[in-house]
This record gives sequence, C-alpha cells and structure tokens, in this order.
Amino acid sequence: MNLATKKWIFLKISSIILLPLMIWFILNFIAIYNQNYLEVLKFFTNPTSKFLFSLFIVFAYFFSALSISEVFEDYIGDHKIKNVANRLLFLSAIVIPLLTIIFLFNLN
Repeated sequence: MNLATKKWIFLKISSIILLPLMIWFILNFIAIYNQNYLEVLKFFTNPTSKFLFSLFIVFAYFFSALSISEVFEDYIGDHKIKNVANRLLFLSAIVIPLLTIIFLFNLN
C-alpha cells in the first residue's frame, strides 16, 4: 500500500472518529458557554470530559495535519520547503495536543 492510500485511509478513519466527538463537544460547549468559571472548571475536571476532550484534541490535530499536508503536497513545488513545512506541521500536531492534555490533566 502506498503512502497516498494510507493517508486517505487515515483521513477517513479519523473523520469517522471525529464525528461523534465533535457532536459531543458542540453539545457540551453550548451547555457551558454562558456558565461561570467554576462550572467550566467543573466540566473540565470531570474524568470523562477530560478523556473525551483529549481524544477530540488528538484526533482533530491528526486530521488537520493530514489535511494540511495534502495542501502542501499540491501547492509547494520545492521539495526541501515541502519537507520542512510537513515536519513543522507534524511536530506542532504532536506538541500542541500534548501540551493541551498536560494542562488539562493538571487542572484541579
């Protein structure tokens, strides 16, 4: 199986996983939108919310990194610049969710 086929399969799988997580997040975001700080903190300190939000962040960044890398493949002609852009993209797709999850799990 070539790389393009693997990317396509990963995009489809991550989009299927993201769909229920996105619905869950939107419904809960609507519920906590006008709440005070303590209610929002209560939501994010709930273990189930932490877990589901962590999954949501990881899969959202994974999906966006794969999607943006396809844009790089299509529109950046220079191979070196394309490689640097892809590496920076994938590095940020690892670091940002990781920092978010660490911050989330340090909430009390």
